[in-house]
Amino acid sequence: MNDGHRPTFPSFSLYHPLKAEINFDSTKGHFSPIFNPKLWKTVKAGNSMAVSMRDLDPAFQGAGQKVGTEIWRIENFRPVPISKSSYGKFFTGDSYVILKTTALKSGALRHDIHYWLGKDTSQDEAGVAAIKTVELDAALGGRAVQYREVQGHETEKFLSYFKPCIIPQEGGVASGFKHAEAEEHQTRLYVCKGKHVVHVKEVPFARSSLNHDDIFILDTKSKIFQFNGSNSSIQERAKALEVVQYIKDTYHDGKCEVAAVEDGKLMADAETGEFWGFFGGFAPLPRKAANDEDILTDALPTRLLRFEKGQTELVEADSLTRELLDTNKCYLLDCGIEHFVWMGRNTSLDERKITSGAADELVRSLDHPKSHIIRVIEGFETVMFRAKFDSWPQSTDVAVSEDGRGKVAALLKRQGVNVKGLLKAAPAKEEPQPYIDCTGNLQVWRVNGQEKTLLPESDQSKFYGGDCYIFQYSYPGEDKEEYLIGTWFGKKSVEEDRGSAISQASKMVESLKFLPVQARIYEENEPIQFFSIFQRFIVFKGGLSDGYKKYIAEKELPDETYTEDGIALFRVQGSGPENMQAIQVEPVAPSLNSSYCYILHSGSSVFTWSGSLTTSEDQELVERQLDVIKPNMQSKAQKEGAESEQFWELLGGKSEYPSQKIVRGAESDPHLFSCTFSKGELKVTEIYNFNQDDLMTEDIFILDCHSEIFVWVGQQVDSKNRMHASTIGEKFLEHDFLLEKLSREAPIYIIMEGNEPPFFTRFFTWDSAKSAMHGNSFQRKLAIVKNGRTPTLDKPKRRTPVSYGGRSAVPEKSQRSRSVSFSPDRVRVRGRSPAFNALAATFESSNARNLSTPPPVVGKLYPKSVTPDSAKLASRSAAIAALTSTFEKPAPARETIIPRSLKVSPEAPKPKPETNTMDNSMSSRIEALTIQEDVKEGEADDEEGLPIYPYERLTISSTDAVTEIDVTRRETYLSSEEFREKFGMTKDAFYNFLQFGLQIKEGLPGNFGGL
Repeated sequence: MNDGHRPTFPSFSLYHPLKAEINFDSTKGHFSPIFNPKLWKTVKAGNSMAVSMRDLDPAFQGAGQKVGTEIWRIENFRPVPISKSSYGKFFTGDSYVILKTTALKSGALRHDIHYWLGKDTSQDEAGVAAIKTVELDAALGGRAVQYREVQGHETEKFLSYFKPCIIPQEGGVASGFKHAEAEEHQTRLYVCKGKHVVHVKEVPFARSSLNHDDIFILDTKSKIFQFNGSNSSIQERAKALEVVQYIKDTYHDGKCEVAAVEDGKLMADAETGEFWGFFGGFAPLPRKAANDEDILTDALPTRLLRFEKGQTELVEADSLTRELLDTNKCYLLDCGIEHFVWMGRNTSLDERKITSGAADELVRSLDHPKSHIIRVIEGFETVMFRAKFDSWPQSTDVAVSEDGRGKVAALLKRQGVNVKGLLKAAPAKEEPQPYIDCTGNLQVWRVNGQEKTLLPESDQSKFYGGDCYIFQYSYPGEDKEEYLIGTWFGKKSVEEDRGSAISQASKMVESLKFLPVQARIYEENEPIQFFSIFQRFIVFKGGLSDGYKKYIAEKELPDETYTEDGIALFRVQGSGPENMQAIQVEPVAPSLNSSYCYILHSGSSVFTWSGSLTTSEDQELVERQLDVIKPNMQSKAQKEGAESEQFWELLGGKSEYPSQKIVRGAESDPHLFSCTFSKGELKVTEIYNFNQDDLMTEDIFILDCHSEIFVWVGQQVDSKNRMHASTIGEKFLEHDFLLEKLSREAPIYIIMEGNEPPFFTRFFTWDSAKSAMHGNSFQRKLAIVKNGRTPTLDKPKRRTPVSYGGRSAVPEKSQRSRSVSFSPDRVRVRGRSPAFNALAATFESSNARNLSTPPPVVGKLYPKSVTPDSAKLASRSAAIAALTSTFEKPAPARETIIPRSLKVSPEAPKPKPETNTMDNSMSSRIEALTIQEDVKEGEADDEEGLPIYPYERLTISSTDAVTEIDVTRRETYLSSEEFREKFGMTKDAFYNFLQFGLQIKEGLPGNFGGL
């Protein structure tokens, strides 16, 4: 490539890892297009990036001020904004600049800039796009990450902006291209690749284009076919269906048929035959031929190149470290597939332009179509870039402040441009919300070795820092009872107790068919959900478990376990009566903090201390916690700066103490990762701009919010990987893939598909019907595409969910105890059993109802029945079914996990006598009943040993009927969920209803006896 001429300026000499020299010469009469003098204007480099109106294209004025996407097309070497209606529509002969603006939780705006190059675009236009990208970054303050996107090899982040896909069209504005006009529909064949985002490419409409490894979409005038190669994955097939839906909506106005063709089915059905008919009939497919796109670039050693006086020099070093990068220079990090351009903060705008152009020319000369170029600015490096270095400090002192962005903003403001979006927005101050119903039932166990002890209600919120605890919380969901089972580890608890707690909690989750959400929580890292459930939470020093006592004895450590008559200091914190904590700290002056209130007691002396920065609300929490720690004792109020001698004596004298509030890890912007766990190694792939459809039922995903992580497990995940969910969460915290200083003790939630709690679904636009669908990802998506919408599930609502703030509408006394009985020996329950409510709705008169209990919601047993008599029958049948579900014989003797029973209060109003003798008999039996709660309200166990089949395969008229089943008991092969959906009740309720109906048939009058 070097013709022997000695270049004057500019001159670049790039070294490929294989040491092939590449020269860019300006002495010739014709420049390489990317270095056309009309485009590259050189100015003297300064110590900081120069800013002038010459550098800011008018088309970019006001860009990046609002959240969203902005797109410009290069026309006549200038960026021209395109209409929003054309977003996602790209032409092969054009080059584009795309700006993605995202609002972070910190209040700042993040910018990602991409320049997309069509396969037929000219090098001149490609060069302009590269230059304009650098200029746009300068206009935004020099902080954006810049990506080079080549048609067919786009980054997943770029494709995520235009879900489900982009399908570039022939045409363009340069080099004589004209945008293709709308014409008669042509049959086209596309190949789809990708598990998380889909790369779509049009291929020749011929049998030779098909293979067994990929997925193909045949778009004909009246029908769209998806051909699934036999070696393709279920996830790839499901994602390709999103492309089918896009083609159907975009090119067929949503009016055409859709068919799925499986590779290897030959002529099994009419649609398969119709598909092969377009290719002249069926014939075996050849093995996929390797092409340039499928050949991976050989693994080459990573090289760091430095731009020095117009040339690139190889940076010699034993290992890559941050210290190798000089803030006054630009560098190229060549990683084979990825090429990173690093620009120091003190480099000029023209230096950055020239560096970026040189990098583009290098990649183009290497003929690596899959290579990506990512340009980063010092201080704003991506995780991917930093991960390439053997050593990178957690934080680098870079004098960025708001200097670059502020200068640009001031310049534009003088020109009359609105610069609001260029400056950092003020962080949004939001009180964290628990996003969970806080009126449920709570049980707590303290772990002692391999045993656990159920705590009485009065002690449920009193923990010791040397112990471990298991808690179970049940609360009303949309249509069923939801469960949260978690472990809490004190900071000084022993490993034996921690392991036992995890094991016993896992068994509790397993006993409930993995339906509960499982949580792992460490002291001082409790999430808002935990505090809201416990409400008034206290942590004492020391511990009660045998393991803790043994540990301190072996280490000859003093036993700090709290005693009521000893000296103790508590820091009180929280946001209100439903979220307040008292944490025992060392009884010394340095433990005080001006931002908190404290309780100090020693023997009969009790003091409260209010820091100078506390509010009246903070001081009210102290009084509430005193009711628990030292009830019925008079306290002496102390204000900061006016303490008594006795107060300081108890603390060992005055001393310096802090005034800043303790800052806990705040929730950051969520990131979703797909996980692969094999042989103890965890690999993750980030899903950009995620939504609910990205959660594939065959996979495990992690939602990382920094302050806590969620491990989501799909229904189709095999049992072996499901059991590794907790390990996957721990490995994720250990690796800290985003280099965000994740705490190893951050809360971990394990969530099974179909049982997502509100504090997880809030990160999505959630459709519960999707997570309740049956089948694998492909089968679910196919049903949606063919039906045109997500199948709706007709589920009766259990009760109206309360506000997530807690119990603000409940009297104060009820807030302090969620039980209808205040006996410490009885676990918490919400009140009357659902069985009692259902029965009362039918047999009690309205004026005899206990008005403190809301009227129950009773769904019809047979929704299709429309006659008045059948409606009355359904209503009473539902009541009897609910009642009979409580007549079951007691469960075998085992450890109680769920609240089981509550005797109906004798003061409850008696049902008003009715003339019907049967009703009277029923009412008298109700009064004597002990109403029992089911293990899972509205849910019965599937019969053990029986396989589960979908309803469609169990019907007599099914075209794909299941064989080798008992045809007289077809309903037993339905899952509990589908049985409830089809029959309007659980399996147990159904069979109990039939049995009970036979027993009372002769004694029932009128239509009710027609069972």
